[in-house]
Amino acid sequence: MDERTNCCAKRVDLSGLLWRAGILCFLASILLYGGCGPSSEVATVPETAPEPVEQLPADPSPPKPKPQEVRPTQATPDNFAATRIEIVPLTELSESTDGQGGMQLNVFLSVLDAFGSQMKTPAVLRFELYEYVQRSAEPKGQRVAIWPDIDLTDPVENHRYWRDFLRAYEFVLRTDASKSRTYVLEATCLRPEGRLSTEWLLRPSN
Repeated sequence: MDERTNCCAKRVDLSGLLWRAGILCFLASILLYGGCGPSSEVATVPETAPEPVEQLPADPSPPKPKPQEVRPTQATPDNFAATRIEIVPLTELSESTDGQGGMQLNVFLSVLDAFGSQMKTPAVLRFELYEYVQRSAEPKGQRVAIWPDIDLTDPVENHRYWRDFLRAYEFVLRTDASKSRTYVLEATCLRPEGRLSTEWLLRPSN
């Protein structure tokens, strides 16, 4: 009985050991396969950082504006054309100097361009003398004298009347006008471009 009992006891112990070993192997296999399984963590792709933008250094002083170029007014041919005429205050009635007696009217006339410069010009000049009407809206009264037109279209004739030191023309006109009276002298410049005229009050003191 003792041998049978011992034999049974040995079998029981052996089966227990095998059972324990099986459990240990099972647990080991669980741990082994569990550690080799796919990781639950999701691999993230690192985002590519944008390339840094190169910044220029700030200019401490703002750019100065360029000064605008001032151009002179362009002159055109019309600017140099005669635009008006004026009777110079040297104009007067005086005793005739030709030895024939009587009176003469010494007329000094300026021709001016758009800039006010005195100039020569080819033209035909006409002079008329009128009585002066006092306290009237129209001071020109009856015409007392008209002289033949003076042609200045010829260069030689033009230069003959020109007084360079005055930058004006000088004309001597014979007249029967009285030095003690007041008159209105009218000058007209006839040109292909048009007519220019002016008036001058010829007083006894002139």
